[in-house]
Amino acid sequence: MGNKEGKQKKILRGVKTMFFLITMLISLLLFSAPILVVIADALVPSALLSTSISMDSISSHFHHYDFRYSLIDIPLVSIIRSFIIFCVYSLCDGPRRSRGPYLGITTMCSILSLIFVSFKAIYMFNFLGDDRRGYVRAKEIALFLCSCALALGHVVVAYRTSCRERRKLLVYKIDIEALGSSIPFSFPRK
Repeated sequence: MGNKEGKQKKILRGVKTMFFLITMLISLLLFSAPILVVIADALVPSALLSTSISMDSISSHFHHYDFRYSLIDIPLVSIIRSFIIFCVYSLCDGPRRSRGPYLGITTMCSILSLIFVSFKAIYMFNFLGDDRRGYVRAKEIALFLCSCALALGHVVVAYRTSCRERRKLLVYKIDIEALGSSIPFSFPRK
């Protein structure tokens, strides 16, 4: 009996440890979501494009760029969007992330890139017709959808980050007020 109870305790301890580790990993992912979305936005569209064109043809895409046919600008828009959002995120502190430029600039960059990608999709799929293979068409659709989803992901993550920062500020103000009234020799409030 003692051996069976020892095994059950070990299994229960292992389950609790795994639950703790998974909870901590999810917390880390949620806390670092803005950085993860920026990394995904910079890498995923580029990876999707690199599977359909070779490195030699990238330079030819730049030299013979045509808005209606070239896909090279979709990853570039994603990289530029990610760079701008990362710079704003890095420069903003708690109060500016809660009500300031982070959410506004992220939303503006995402909307502008969504407009660009939408017009690009309309022109590409209207001018190309059905003369191409379905496999290439599926990659192009995946590239457009990925760029749109990541643009919307930036806005969602920025909104969640701004809400989290607002909650932190609210808790911080409540704690300061509670401390200020309980200390007899506190600093005057402004």
